[in-house]
Amino acid sequence: MVREGYPEPAPPTARAVARAKALLDEPPRRSPARLRWGLTGALAAAAAATVAITLAGGNTVVGGNAPGGGNGGGNAVAQPETVNLDAKGAILAAAEKAERQPTGNYWYVDQIDGQSYIMRPKTGTYAITGAHSEMFSWWGAKSGMGEGHYGRDLPAHPLTAQDAALWSKDGSPSSFRVWSGDHYYTYTAKVQKWQMDGPERGTDPRGGGGGFVGAPGMSVEDLQNLPADPAKLAERFLSDKAVAKRMNPKGIAGGSREGMRLPPSVKISLVGALAVNPVPPKVRAGLMRALADQPGIHAIGRDTDPLEREGVALASDDRATTVTGEYGGPKAERGTYRSRTVIIFDERTGAALSVQDELTKPGGPYSEMKPGFVINYIAYRSAGWTDARPKPPAELPFS
Repeated sequence: MVREGYPEPAPPTARAVARAKALLDEPPRRSPARLRWGLTGALAAAAAATVAITLAGGNTVVGGNAPGGGNGGGNAVAQPETVNLDAKGAILAAAEKAERQPTGNYWYVDQIDGQSYIMRPKTGTYAITGAHSEMFSWWGAKSGMGEGHYGRDLPAHPLTAQDAALWSKDGSPSSFRVWSGDHYYTYTAKVQKWQMDGPERGTDPRGGGGGFVGAPGMSVEDLQNLPADPAKLAERFLSDKAVAKRMNPKGIAGGSREGMRLPPSVKISLVGALAVNPVPPKVRAGLMRALADQPGIHAIGRDTDPLEREGVALASDDRATTVTGEYGGPKAERGTYRSRTVIIFDERTGAALSVQDELTKPGGPYSEMKPGFVINYIAYRSAGWTDARPKPPAELPFS
C-alpha cells in the first residue's frame, strides 16, 4: 500500500543513481522471512511509495539509517548521501537486476493459487484460503530436452494469526463450507500428494513444444528469440493490435475485434505469466519496463505477498465489482467492493513474486475486511534456471 503525505523526491544525480544500482548487487542484510502462510497485517502496513537508499562511509543500508560512528581520527562524521528512487525508479532498478540473472539448462516455476473466503460464525468473522493448489513445471532450454508438470491440492486454512485465533474460537473446524460462484463448496484441511501429468509419469521427453501461459503456440526456442526492447514487447503482447490478433488469429473477415482493449489488470496478469516462462533474463527485464509504462498502471512502492515476501510493486487502477443475488447465495455476500490487481517483484533479483487482487474499498463479500486484503492470488514460490533437472519440493509452503 502507498503511504501518503510524502513529498516528491528531487531527481538523483548520475553518480547517486550509479551507487544506488551498485547497492542492488549486495545480499540482503536481514534473514529472509520463513516461507509460511498468513498476511499478519503486512499488507496493511506496507511501506512508502518512495524507496530511500542511504549510503555513508562505505556502508549501505536499504530503507533505513546508515550506521553511525567516527573514522578513528577524531574528525567529524561524514553526513550520509541519500538517494531517493521513486516508486517507478525502484521497479526499473529491479529490472536491471533481472537482466543480469544467470541462465541454465532447465527452467522451473513453482506457483501457488489461492482464493480468500469469509467465514461468519457467531464466535467471530475470519478469513480462510481455499481453492488452494500448487503447480510445479519445468522445461529444458531447448525442444527435445523434456518437460514435466506436477500438481497438488493444498489445505484450506486461516489467513492470518488473528484469523487462526478466531478459527480456534470457532472450534478449529477441519472443513469450510463457502459460497463459490453459484453454489456452496466445502474445502478441507487435507493436503494431496504430488500428481504427475503427461507421458512417462510427468515428463514429456520431447518438451518445449508450447503451452506457455500468455504465449500460446510458442516453443522454448521462440521464447528465447523474443526481443528485449520494451516497446517491441508491448506491441507484441500488450497492444490493441495484439488483442485483436489473439481474438482472431487467422484474420477471418468479419471476425475482427477492433476496439477491444486489454484492461490494465489483465496486462499485469499477462506479464506476470510471461515473466515466469523460460524467457531470457533481458526479455524478463524488458517485460517489467514495458508494463511500468502502460497507461492505467502505477508504481506503488513496496507491498507484501501471501508468502510474506516484500518487494516493489505495480498496480492497476481499481475497479468496482458488484455481487448480486442473481445466482443465489447468502445476503452477506451481496454488494459492491473495489479492488486492484498488483504485481510484486523482488527488488534484488527482479523475480516476480506474486500477482494478487487487493481490496481497495470494502463491500459485498468483503465488507468486514480492510483495504489491502488479498482476494485472490498467484504466488510464485520459486522460479529460475538451473543446470540439474528440477524436482518439486516435498515440504509445504507454509506451516
